[in-house]
Amino acid sequence: MILEILLKSWKEAEANAFLVRQEVFILEQGVPAELELDEFDSSATHVLAYQDAHCIGTGRLVNLSAKQAQIGRMAVLAKFRGKGVGKQILQKLVDLAASQGVREIILHSQVSAIPFYEKLGFQAQGGVYDEAGIPHRNMMLTLANSD
Repeated sequence: MILEILLKSWKEAEANAFLVRQEVFILEQGVPAELELDEFDSSATHVLAYQDAHCIGTGRLVNLSAKQAQIGRMAVLAKFRGKGVGKQILQKLVDLAASQGVREIILHSQVSAIPFYEKLGFQAQGGVYDEAGIPHRNMMLTLANSD
């Protein structure tokens, strides 16, 4: 599958990213619509995956400090899962963080997605907790940046 993976600001990404997030989080998983958009979207860098000019996946990177960032809102449309789309989005987000000098990336993983993130080096931390009615666990990746 040939994908185009693009970095965009929220202003550029909002229409496409929201359609994917609405489909996956609100319609498929039952996340309340008012929880889906938040104050971090406008400052985050968004990664969008396109196939034939259609946005099929998204994720975002929020810088928490000079050395720590958080990946979130990872979503791939159902019919495109299991084809490496999420992996390409995640890798682009990790590469972006590394290029900015970030040393630690955190994320809130749905428990069902933990094996996906573990394949790319993230490690689960702490216990399971509820976020928007879905069991989650924190995960972390330490980057070996050369200063």
